[in-house]
Amino acid sequence: MSSTGEGAAPRPSGRPGGVGVHGVPGVLGAPGVLGFDPDDLPDGIVVADDKGRVICFNAAAVRITAIRQHQALGFPLERALPLEDLKGRRWWQLTDPYGGLAIRTGQPERNLLLPGGREVLVSARYVRENPTGPVRRVVVSLRSTEARRRTERSHAELIATVAHELRSPLTSVKGFTATLLAKWERFTDAQKRLMLETVDADANRVTRLIAELLDISRIDSGRLEVRRQPVDMPAAVGRHLQAHVASGQAPDRFLVRVLCPLPDLWADPDKIDQVLGNLLENAVRHGEGTVTIEVAPAPLRIDEHDEKGTAVTVSDEGPGIPEESMGRVFTRFWRGSKRGGTGLGLYIVKGIVEAHGGTITVGRGPGGGAQFRFILPVGAPAYLQ
Repeated sequence: MSSTGEGAAPRPSGRPGGVGVHGVPGVLGAPGVLGFDPDDLPDGIVVADDKGRVICFNAAAVRITAIRQHQALGFPLERALPLEDLKGRRWWQLTDPYGGLAIRTGQPERNLLLPGGREVLVSARYVRENPTGPVRRVVVSLRSTEARRRTERSHAELIATVAHELRSPLTSVKGFTATLLAKWERFTDAQKRLMLETVDADANRVTRLIAELLDISRIDSGRLEVRRQPVDMPAAVGRHLQAHVASGQAPDRFLVRVLCPLPDLWADPDKIDQVLGNLLENAVRHGEGTVTIEVAPAPLRIDEHDEKGTAVTVSDEGPGIPEESMGRVFTRFWRGSKRGGTGLGLYIVKGIVEAHGGTITVGRGPGGGAQFRFILPVGAPAYLQ
């Protein structure tokens, strides 16, 4: 800890005029009091004193701005941090923290530019001893735009994917309905039925895509609701296998193992069907050979305690997932092959399993193909305990 001037006696920190860490008067308090200094903070922090000179420029600020501490400390704020808005106007001249309105308390976060075009997210707080008194300190928070840019790119990719996936079925629906309306009498009943079945299938495809988008929105915002009810997992697996057999798959392609006794499972039946449907569809469509489904009791680690759980493992005998891709399987837009799909299914599956308090993993199965395993806690809801 240093003083505000060479040879000056340090004053108590934590008050205006007191000396804190890095020579910052009363900003954060000394490390001995709070246990950290500005360099411990994840965001960039720049502090200017009542004269507008920089007295704190932490390590994160150096990383975000590429400005060295010796180029900032002791210099006027406008020179040390020469920010401009997106129209090229000098930000400090526009905001005038020291000479502006006495009732202002700061600036909300916004995108600003440093020399060379480096973009940063900046917010500021004006510290006064009384509500309309002079500014004693200006505290500036800096954040990198990289995380926000990644989010924006992800949203843009989602919009592009949705637009692409919607275009094909909607074009089909529009084309067939327009044709039927214009030339109804010219078609036989069999032709009309084929067209209407195609329209129905494409409408279902659009409905599924919209449902996926709603699920993604709820997962990202933490608002995915789970309505727990008793779930018979072996019976749920059986229903999905019957549907695959009815659609043309050979019954002997599936092998089901159930290890009893299974604990009572409380989960959202519709969402569990969604998880099973996605994993089985992937195994059938992208895998080869026998698809094995195992349902078994398994411990689940929750808050450093082992809880009872039900594990479901789905594996196939296809080529499997390359090792280098396994870390990206549950991310948005990952596709195991080029055979269609939005690449959103496994992202939603992971969100549903985690909303139940469970876990899901991917690996290589005994037959060399892909193996997905999810474990759900089996405890009843709190209101039934």
